[in-house]
Amino acid sequence: MKSAREACEAAIARIEATEAQVNAFTERTVSRARAEADAVDARRARGETLPPLAGVPFAVKNLFDVEGVTTLAGSKINRGMPVATADAVLVQRLKAAGAVLLGTLNMDEYAYGFTTENTHYGPTRNPHDLSRMSGGSSGGSGAAVAARQVPLALGSDTNGSIRVPASLCGVWGLKPTFGRLSRRGTYPFVHSLDHLGPLADSVETLALAYDAMQGPDPHDPGCHAPRVQPVLPRLGAGISGLRIGVLGGYFHTNATAPAQAAAHAVAQALGASDEVDWPQAGLGRAAAFIITASEGGSLHLEDLRTRAQDFEPLSVDRFISGALQPAHWYLRAQRFRRVYRDAVNELFRHWDLLIAPATPVAAPPIGTDWLDINGVKQPSRPAMGLLTQPVSFAGCPVAVAPMWPDGTGGLPIGVQLIAAPWREDICLRAAQALQDAGVAHCKEPAL
Repeated sequence: MKSAREACEAAIARIEATEAQVNAFTERTVSRARAEADAVDARRARGETLPPLAGVPFAVKNLFDVEGVTTLAGSKINRGMPVATADAVLVQRLKAAGAVLLGTLNMDEYAYGFTTENTHYGPTRNPHDLSRMSGGSSGGSGAAVAARQVPLALGSDTNGSIRVPASLCGVWGLKPTFGRLSRRGTYPFVHSLDHLGPLADSVETLALAYDAMQGPDPHDPGCHAPRVQPVLPRLGAGISGLRIGVLGGYFHTNATAPAQAAAHAVAQALGASDEVDWPQAGLGRAAAFIITASEGGSLHLEDLRTRAQDFEPLSVDRFISGALQPAHWYLRAQRFRRVYRDAVNELFRHWDLLIAPATPVAAPPIGTDWLDINGVKQPSRPAMGLLTQPVSFAGCPVAVAPMWPDGTGGLPIGVQLIAAPWREDICLRAAQALQDAGVAHCKEPAL
């Protein structure tokens, strides 16, 4: 067994060897990492029982506060902010579980994007093909895990920002139920929709991290989980008795043949054949767009008035238009959300798990402006969230399984494993079954 310091040094060496190609990190916390690793090894030397993630290297999207580091949230404007005086709650909890922080990761500016083609810090490149995008907005998180720089990373997911990079980079990802994990100490995007969660190189690491981060936070009014539900002890329970369906309709129409093939392979492995319609998926996506634009634009209104030139060119127009949206659009979208969630929850009276592709395509080349999705020309950047937005709008937990279908030139496309609110255990049980069967897995990158 490697010592924590050995694991830390191996991660540092891997980052140094690959970072110039991938561009996943915006800040490296090497001195801190070595000190944390040495503290773990000192506990081992004293014969203490070690915490569950002892010595596991990790990194976080740069919208998480890290003590002594400026919380960039992918922006130029935030460079002038003071450094954080404390770690975000989830960073604290991973540290308490023994994990060792290696640094902060690149992202789309203020989390408004699906590609991590960041003008300020450069694009993060897909480790399986450096000419292609890593997805976003947690692109640095997906790429760092896929490049084997770290086995664990934290991201955020408002409309798909954990699931899209997990899909395009071929790693495991988990978007927990809305309200499950504390958001305290992170830079917000859309309070009504923001989730936080892990990306990892195995289901076991994903579950360990998720369990370590659970728990109430009385200082975060958005953290309203009913109780802590440890998942790791239930990973091996299998899928026997679960009612599993495959999402059709909208999720078939908006997925290319390779994405459909990835979902079909997962369905076969899990013994699912019944097709299920997700209620009003298109309207859910439209309402999510309205809420996202309105809250995002409102949050940055003062800077949009005085420093518009310092925003990311790929997002500034959307922030401005969101700030100008009529209030009644936002109110109607929020009212519809209540009806929508009720309809989705009704669906889970009949099904325990639902399967759908995570992205309509494999990773496009960096700079791609348009996609052809089954004969329909769509703008590439918003289209990457076609299949994730309707799900997160309902707040459901989702695990992403990395699949490698034919027709992608060797690139991955992830598959969403969707369960009812607060049932992350079902998502991860299905993920574990796929991993155990060798159906879904991470691959060594082309680097």
